[in-house]
Amino acid sequence: MILHAAQALLPEGWAKDVRLRVEKGRIAEVTTGVPGQGHDVILPAPVNLHSHTFQRAMGGLTEARTAGQDSFWTWRALMYRFLDRLSPEDVQAIATQAMVEMAEAGFGAVCEFHYLHHPVGGGTYADPAEMSGRVAAAAQETGLGLTHLPVIYEQGGVDGRVLAGGQLRFGSSPDVYNQLLDGAGRALSGMPDAVLGVAPHSLRAVSRGTLDRVGGMTGGPVHIHIAEQVAEVTEVLAAWRARPVEWAVANLPLDARWCMIHATQMTPAEVAALARTGAVAGLCPITEANLGDGVFDAPGWLAAGGAFGVGTDSNVRISLAEELRLLEYSQRLALKARAVMADTRSTGRLLWEEAATGGARAAGRGTGRIEVGQWADLLALETGDLRLEGLRGDQLLDAFTFAGRDGLVADLWSAGRHIVQGGRHIAREGVAARFRATMHRLRAAL
Repeated sequence: MILHAAQALLPEGWAKDVRLRVEKGRIAEVTTGVPGQGHDVILPAPVNLHSHTFQRAMGGLTEARTAGQDSFWTWRALMYRFLDRLSPEDVQAIATQAMVEMAEAGFGAVCEFHYLHHPVGGGTYADPAEMSGRVAAAAQETGLGLTHLPVIYEQGGVDGRVLAGGQLRFGSSPDVYNQLLDGAGRALSGMPDAVLGVAPHSLRAVSRGTLDRVGGMTGGPVHIHIAEQVAEVTEVLAAWRARPVEWAVANLPLDARWCMIHATQMTPAEVAALARTGAVAGLCPITEANLGDGVFDAPGWLAAGGAFGVGTDSNVRISLAEELRLLEYSQRLALKARAVMADTRSTGRLLWEEAATGGARAAGRGTGRIEVGQWADLLALETGDLRLEGLRGDQLLDAFTFAGRDGLVADLWSAGRHIVQGGRHIAREGVAARFRATMHRLRAAL
């Protein structure tokens, strides 16, 4: 496959008249100064580094205030009730729709932090990895690159209390988890660019013994929720006499394989210490705002040389541009300043490049840069739109991020698979019909 771009964002910066040759899903050649017919702009497509696809079906269902002050914890209680109605078929239909929307938004792959493993009430399916297989099937149908992260979930809190209610669908003994991980590997075996990692859910939900072993369970990435909520910090501090990030830096073998999801509750010293480990900060600004988590210390993180990427987490809204925009806007609101995250690059370009390279590292996926050997995760923008008219270089990314609308991704390739064409995913209609039928049934039951 040959692609031409009037301009493309390469590792060394913007280049004109770029010719790309793609073979077996990877970029085989990058040549500049070669005019040709093709696209106005080609960019590296970032990875969505954190998603719970099943939560896409909850969008708009949790916005009424409950008794007292609504919070993350009341939202979680509603989520557990929703889980009681989800079958494996539902999970596949919802995941497939979410992945269609991710591709249309500009994500070239997704890290699925997958903790919905078991039937209602606990136990296992005949195949313990049934639900992982459903996620893999969604990725195969949509063509979206997948880093699959089966979640280890053992206990209801740092004190080791037993799981109950909706949590029973998450929990696994070590033996069951090993079966689940093996089954997930088999489900991914026919997908040449898929990656298998592991995800200890959080310091609350995983035993100390498992935390000691988790890095050796696969050779892939390791993701963990960390320091998302004040109540979580308080619980860990009371039990272990250290704040979550402080404890993790001192006790876990953190390096570039690790992705620390949210990390919204950090002191300046924790920010600097965590950044030095090489772990990626997994930021989900839309979900963090929706749940009232707090604001990540982006200036401190960048000053310490930290890497970050963005994810859609609860999938209440799937928008790459809005994740990037809200990341910067939250800093502006907190600091009463503008262009907080810009350096010699414009804000939009910094956000894009850092999210692309950080997301690739978190996914264990050779992508995020347009260079030889990388997976061809690429997107072309709809530059004929009036919001992008006449813009080039950094200003184009600034307009996409801060002044754009949905639908500005004209084409997207995931490992060379051309899955978005003319702004629409190639399987959109059939996927949407299954999702619609699933949602009618679920909402009637709720």
